[in-house]
Amino acid sequence: MVDSALMRRVMRFAPSLLAVPLAGLLACAAPPAAQADAEVTGVIESFYGAMKRGDAAAAMTLIAPDAVFVESGKLETRDEYEKNHLPADIGFEKQVSGKRGPIKVTVRGDTAWLIATTEYAGTFDGQPVDFVSAQLAVLTQESGAWRIRSIHWSSRRR
Repeated sequence: MVDSALMRRVMRFAPSLLAVPLAGLLACAAPPAAQADAEVTGVIESFYGAMKRGDAAAAMTLIAPDAVFVESGKLETRDEYEKNHLPADIGFEKQVSGKRGPIKVTVRGDTAWLIATTEYAGTFDGQPVDFVSAQLAVLTQESGAWRIRSIHWSSRRR
């Protein structure tokens, strides 16, 4: 027969004994939404930062092999973007400062999309610029790393 005092002590600590394994299971669960949002935002900020520094290689490490870029009614593959458009984007980012508006990130499993606007004002190659750019980026996560699958840029004058 079980001692009733011993049984009361066991019952008093039972919730604590169950809480430890449960906490361990929760710690192994998917990262919180805020962490995933920050990771996705970090990839996009790293992409623009690499362009601002003139580091094309660093920018391209964030782009998936099958990425497609959309701008001005044109589609560019990753290779086309790297050869044709990226040098101009680097030149622009190095000369003109942008003020990024609020960033909205949505994560669904291993897919995320980010929407933001950036206000640009300044001079590019001796010509004044003053416009707002809207960006939609789609990213996927593979092997724990987020990669850009597509970016769509559009702009309007202010």
